[in-house]
Amino acid sequence: MSGTPVSSIDQGHLRLLTFNLQVGIQTSAYHHYLTRSWQHVLPNPRRKNRLDLMSQVLGAFDIVGLQEADGGSFRSGNVNQVEYLARQAGFPHHFQQLNRNLGRVAQHSNGLLSRLRPTQIEEHRLPGARGRGAIHTRFGNGEDALHVFVAHLALSNRGRLRQLDYLSKLIEPLRHVIVMGDLNCTQEQLLAHGPFCASLPLNPIPLPPSYPAWQPRRALDHILLSRTLTAERVQVLDQLFSDHLPIAVDVRLPPTCIEALIKL
Repeated sequence: MSGTPVSSIDQGHLRLLTFNLQVGIQTSAYHHYLTRSWQHVLPNPRRKNRLDLMSQVLGAFDIVGLQEADGGSFRSGNVNQVEYLARQAGFPHHFQQLNRNLGRVAQHSNGLLSRLRPTQIEEHRLPGARGRGAIHTRFGNGEDALHVFVAHLALSNRGRLRQLDYLSKLIEPLRHVIVMGDLNCTQEQLLAHGPFCASLPLNPIPLPPSYPAWQPRRALDHILLSRTLTAERVQVLDQLFSDHLPIAVDVRLPPTCIEALIKL
């Protein structure tokens, strides 16, 4: 197990990371989608070593959102990848959302790793495409609680619009909000969605491209902040085997929100 860093909340900020890990399949060219597609259903002995390398990177953060993790099936060697990464990286809290249950073959999941103790966790099945979901985690109580959503949206534009409509209704009454994940669209497309932007008055962060990992051209992975939060540092990390690159943001929190979190 890697060393266990303490949360950076006492310094007034949080280190966030979102990562679509593609169940630990190493992808560095388009033809790998074909030649390595067997790894979506069959185990690869190298996958656990890849998770160990991932955990060394994830351990530097306070809150991590994961997409395309396996919840423990034949293809992952019966390893719950969310639980394994939490343990190896020293996160005291984790949550796995099973979005598509293919039994022993595959357990398609989102995941949350956290150094802060969640006050409440809710999981939502998103409308439209089968197997898409969102995790809503609340840290603290009252209007100054921090709300973190980890989501994986649909590939189709129609499906994403319905899912953004759904998320908009959840976000609208909240104050301090972070939405992170593989949203399968650009920031321009998000900003063009009226109800979503109305529910989450965005503090836009220009994010570099994260997909495909070997030659990034599109910014599909996002960490979105409400206007009450400020991004201090934005990074796209080096390739960690997946077809997506991890996105990291240091977020400065308002004093009232910090006070609510320190009480956890």
